[in-house]
Parts: sequence; structure tokens; C-alpha cells
Amino acid sequence: MTKTMVLASAAAMALLAGCQKAEAPAPTQTETTEVPVETAMPADTVDTAAESDPATAPHRFASWAGKWTGVEGMYVTITPTEPEHYKLEMQSDLDTKGTYDGWDSEHGIKFKRGGEELSLHRGNGDDTGLKYLAGKKECLIVKSGEGYCRD
Repeated sequence: MTKTMVLASAAAMALLAGCQKAEAPAPTQTETTEVPVETAMPADTVDTAAESDPATAPHRFASWAGKWTGVEGMYVTITPTEPEHYKLEMQSDLDTKGTYDGWDSEHGIKFKRGGEELSLHRGNGDDTGLKYLAGKKECLIVKSGEGYCRD
């Protein structure tokens, strides 16, 4: 063994010995206190203005509010009402015009029309299946052949 290797080995052994002798600091005692997590805001901090004003109430699809146009004069106008609910004014075909109550769902706004439960959901003009709406980017679809887009 060369003199350099012996010195390196000795230095490594000393370093290891120093590491083994060092003791970990003693753990300090800490106390934990469980604090219940509140799931609702206290009554005195609730914003009553937001509860009474539909424009500021929580709506999952608030950005959809306003008028959307379809083909041949068809349209839907979405108005937020109470939290998670909407008023849909809709001309869905030449003979069907009405106002429907809508509500938030996982993928869109659900509503009932003629006893059938339907849903407005996000898509594009090509997804509507309507040639007139092809190429449009911001649309809502009810079903194939029925959709509304923003210009």
C-alpha cells in the first residue's frame, strides 16, 4: 500500500469514527391540540348580499350567462337565478319556444323539456352536427342537431 493510500484510509476512518460518536439531539417535547375543522362559515360572516343577488350567487356555469344563437332564429338565453339554478329561455325549433328551469350538473346545465331530461354541455360548432355552426369554437350542445354558439 502506498503512503497516500494509507493516509486516505486513515482520514476516512477518522471521519467515520467522528460520525459514529456524534449523538443525535434529544427530541424536544411538543404538545398537539386538536382543533375541529369548520365546514361552514359562521352565520355572522356569511355575505347576505351574495345570497340575495343572483348575479353574485355561486353558479358553476356563470360564464355561460347571456344569449347563444343557433340556426334559423333558434336561440337560448341563460340567466343565473338562485345558487346553482338558471332560467333558460329557448327557441329550440320552429314550433317549440319556452322557458325552462335549469340546474348545475357535473358536465353542464340540466333541464326538462317536454318531459325529457336534457343537458346543455360545452362543445364546438362541428360537435353540433349543424353545417351553419361548423367552425365555431364556443358552443353549447343539447343533442345532435341542436346547438347554440356565441358569435
